[in-house]
Amino acid sequence: MTGFSDATTRTVEAAGAQLVYRELGAEHGGLPLVALTHLGANLDSWDPELVDPLAENRRVILLGYRGVGASTGTVRDRFDAMAADAIAAIRALGLSRVDLFGLSMGGMVAQEVLRQAPDLVDRVILASAGPQGGPGLTVMTGVFVRGILRGVVTGTPPTSLLFFTRTPAGKDAAKAYQSRLKRRRSGRDKPVTPGVFRAQLRAVKRWGGDVASANSYTGPVLVLHGDSDRMVPVGNADALVARYPQADRHIFADSGHGVVSQNRQTISGLVSSFLQR
Repeated sequence: MTGFSDATTRTVEAAGAQLVYRELGAEHGGLPLVALTHLGANLDSWDPELVDPLAENRRVILLGYRGVGASTGTVRDRFDAMAADAIAAIRALGLSRVDLFGLSMGGMVAQEVLRQAPDLVDRVILASAGPQGGPGLTVMTGVFVRGILRGVVTGTPPTSLLFFTRTPAGKDAAKAYQSRLKRRRSGRDKPVTPGVFRAQLRAVKRWGGDVASANSYTGPVLVLHGDSDRMVPVGNADALVARYPQADRHIFADSGHGVVSQNRQTISGLVSSFLQR
């Protein structure tokens, strides 16, 4: 099986750009799982202990965004445009039906994929995400910037402060998470630039202030959220359940925005079961 640490970084031409992606696992005959990552992240930002277990029984495609990392083009500042890029890339890879895993901002992009191309998606996982107009999303920029500044002052990785609680369990989870992100030593993606952060924060703010558009997707949805998420408040999980008729919600205690990494063993099992036909 091709794992996270040794997966080749490839490109696919879609919507006038070269988008980077990596394929994990092997062809098992089922639907591939396309994964969209969080704000300010590149392909190296996935937790290997989350995606490798998922790839044991299916083909997993980690898909990059335009203008982020080694992908060409200008970074998008709207989720509808990011979703259009993702749809074009999925179709360019020869896929007509997929499952989706949207992490944080990726979950917002995934919802736009559902709106634009509901026929393309069979099942979807929305982790640490919120719907259009979701509670607290318009103030994420302030939370994010304060986390960055605090990280600079304390010498702490901002994702440790923004993604995890400050309890002993949260601090231990943050430390282990940072260590796992360093496992891939060669063929790493290009760093994320400040312009990417600015554009994506604009997209989140716009999304949070929008009125929710009509929903035509009626397939199964798995909603995952931490009870102490400061970036995307936990009330967004209820808002997602209200939006999608086949949504199943799981809230994790003493967990923040990095809920999928802190609870990766449980969540990889939940996701694998959810994706079984």
